[in-house]
Amino acid sequence: MSSDVNVPAASSHALLRKWENASVDSVWLRPGDWYTPAAEALVEALEARLDTAPAAFRLGQARAGVGVGITEAIDDMAVLFRAAGFESAPIRSIRALCEGWTEGDAAAHVAPQMHDPESGLGTGDYLVQRLAEVYGAGQRSGLKVPDTHALVMVDVSVEDSDPWQRMARNAAVGQALIGAYGEGHPMARLGDGLYAVLVERGMELGIGIAQLRDHIGAKAVAMRVANLVRQPPRVWIESLPGTHQYAQDLLESLQR
Repeated sequence: MSSDVNVPAASSHALLRKWENASVDSVWLRPGDWYTPAAEALVEALEARLDTAPAAFRLGQARAGVGVGITEAIDDMAVLFRAAGFESAPIRSIRALCEGWTEGDAAAHVAPQMHDPESGLGTGDYLVQRLAEVYGAGQRSGLKVPDTHALVMVDVSVEDSDPWQRMARNAAVGQALIGAYGEGHPMARLGDGLYAVLVERGMELGIGIAQLRDHIGAKAVAMRVANLVRQPPRVWIESLPGTHQYAQDLLESLQR
């Protein structure tokens, strides 16, 4: 299902909206994280008949910075040029996109960000680190992490949200999760409207899931963002694999 509301309302670029709709309908994995100012800059360069390589380089950096894979980034840019009436994207611009993605990916791995400013929760990198501690403790004690811990996943994403609405939604859900589990509990925002909480397994885990769903819904109403949140929120238990490496792979698959 297509959506053009992720593009800021101030944008007058019909091509930008056409690009987003076509990309979300064909190659893009999570609609809520498509828009970036770098995409707008690329459209402006294309419409002005300027060299699109510099803007493509910046787009590659932006895509890598939020965890978009290089194949998805290339396929997405190809959609733009087809939407603009070209048979394919210029090789020079594809190369620039890849160079920008490589540089952005390298920078992202130099200094992993641990705090998500929109939600007040941790990031995916933060949760990976906390999982490393849990797997290390399990190895020392002889306990198996899949038997002792799990992830509680929360998905409240909707497709009709612009960047400002996204921030309001993430802030509300972040407050709801902190209120439910307490400050400092290992939890993270993995993507637009997608969150993970590391919990210990126990008899009341299933009951807690239902209570958490109600708690998030009530918080969204209290903060006047209920229209920006999936109703009801999707909450489920994700089992953890046997090793930390596989747990990292699991988080990466959940994020995209």
